[in-house]
Amino acid sequence: MTDYEELGLVAGLEIHQQLDTATKLFCACPTERRDPAEASRRFTRYLHPTRSELGEIDQAALEESRVDREFTYLAYDTTCLVEEDEEPPSELDREALETGLEIAKLLGMTPVDRAEVMRKIVVDGSNTSGFQRSTLLATGGAVETSAGTVGVEDLLLEEESAARIEETDDGVVYSLDRLGIPLVEIGTEPDISTPEQAREAAERIGMLLRSTGRVKRGLGTIRQDVNVSIADGARVEIKGVQSLDDIDDIVRTEADRQLALVELAEELGDRGATVGEPVDVTGVFADTESGVIRGALDGGSVFAVPLYGFDGLVGREIAPDRRLGTELSDHAKRHGAGGIFHTDELPAYGVTAREVEALREATDAGEDDAVAIVAAETDVARSAIEAVAERAASAIEGVPEETRGANEDGTTRYLRPLPGAARMYPETDVPPVEPDPSEVAEPELLTEKVDRYGREYGLDAGLAEQVAYGRRMPLFERLVADGVDPTLAASTLESTVTELRRDDVPVEVLEDRHFLETLGLVEAGDLPKEAVPELLSALAADPDRSATTAAEDAGLGGVDESEVREVVREVVERNAEQVDSEGMAAFSGLMGECMGALRGKADGDLVSRLLREEIQGRS
Repeated sequence: MTDYEELGLVAGLEIHQQLDTATKLFCACPTERRDPAEASRRFTRYLHPTRSELGEIDQAALEESRVDREFTYLAYDTTCLVEEDEEPPSELDREALETGLEIAKLLGMTPVDRAEVMRKIVVDGSNTSGFQRSTLLATGGAVETSAGTVGVEDLLLEEESAARIEETDDGVVYSLDRLGIPLVEIGTEPDISTPEQAREAAERIGMLLRSTGRVKRGLGTIRQDVNVSIADGARVEIKGVQSLDDIDDIVRTEADRQLALVELAEELGDRGATVGEPVDVTGVFADTESGVIRGALDGGSVFAVPLYGFDGLVGREIAPDRRLGTELSDHAKRHGAGGIFHTDELPAYGVTAREVEALREATDAGEDDAVAIVAAETDVARSAIEAVAERAASAIEGVPEETRGANEDGTTRYLRPLPGAARMYPETDVPPVEPDPSEVAEPELLTEKVDRYGREYGLDAGLAEQVAYGRRMPLFERLVADGVDPTLAASTLESTVTELRRDDVPVEVLEDRHFLETLGLVEAGDLPKEAVPELLSALAADPDRSATTAAEDAGLGGVDESEVREVVREVVERNAEQVDSEGMAAFSGLMGECMGALRGKADGDLVSRLLREEIQGRS
């Protein structure tokens, strides 16, 4: 078991949570996501980095700009000129500001006296303007974990980026439906010392965010970035951890990766390893049988870099199923190459032993050395092998500071250098605001809601926790306020919806109004509660209808007591022999038959009472 204290593990979190506001942060467009197929038009842009106030260019933006890509944006009938960067943004959305202040209160933070909007340079295409607007809202909070207090350094209110749809040969396609959705970014102090504490802190912050009832729920609406370092390593920012369940694995794997890189650097140092100059070795592969290389040579080239003293280490595993060679390949891919080959894995992939020998001769590499090659269009191959050489040189030094992306298997991949202060400069089109925390009340915590739901509404602990932590918690409270039975409301929103989803009913299309109308019919006595699942299924199949219309079309309206008694009497008569022999012991089976015959048109309590009367009347 790893001793993280001895390893010197230090970690911090950046939580990005979308807010559930009616409009976007700097325009009046809705915050609802759209299907890319609904896009009404598209346009393209090329983005380039700009200098900061001090005339500096951020290194992360500079590297991003070296990859020549075209960015295509999908626009919709709701897309406005602000989203297209064709007109200045509007003022900061007041609803988003209010929600941000609520979150600050829950985190024990102090709002700033004056919130200034800043521009953060981003040239990966995720924003049409080439920057993201962000404003510092509060500082100096904390959350408690079982391993101690984790400080919260800052809370920022930001605009969400455009959604990446696909990569093409020319660049990337983005969707503008997500661009501009308000989000908060919460950054903790580097107080986390174990993977388990990282997950616990993230869970606590997530609970506080959901307690507002004003954050979006679902895949992609919350993202966790994790900053990790060990004593002999370096700060690495890991972007895009989608699930809380992955955080501890990500931290654990990154700590192990950095330790492996430290040990690798020590061995490279002992060997006196160096990195040579890139060389054009196209001639070595003029007659190659390797399909990958032969395909690239149609108008392209093969470039190589000798890695002196690296023999056997390029193929060394530094994380599960990831080697130093994988790291080098990540850097090559950033420049448009498909990846690399290296001599720790050759001959293979159609590359012969004779070609490997010729490759070593062309690069003056001996038995203790390795060689990495890139085959691609000439300019791509040249820039990619230079990136490989830079990454190999940094391996001699140890762990490079960088930004990495989270993979689904808990490992990470290289994205870009760590950004610096040079990417921030003031936004001149949006006036500053003076936050007033006295205008917002501190929301009730979800843990407190669970206790209150049990105490006030009589919900059992499990159901109370389900509905309090569920995505429809605000709807539950509205239903109860409208007079709907709390147990019926909670079980419908949680248990019934879950059962319908398992039956492949598209419950994701159901809106709040569908539940409000359906349970309103039950409350008014116009629909038996047993018919709720069937009515919700009908509404999911045709969500444009009202609940009243759908109930009428499906014949789900209630029936009077005389009609129910007639159905019950028919069931008892049909099973007269069983009733006469078993008496009330026959009740359970006959109850199911009665409910089936009534198809949800009658309340179960009424059916039960009448069935008991009919059975007892025969004795």
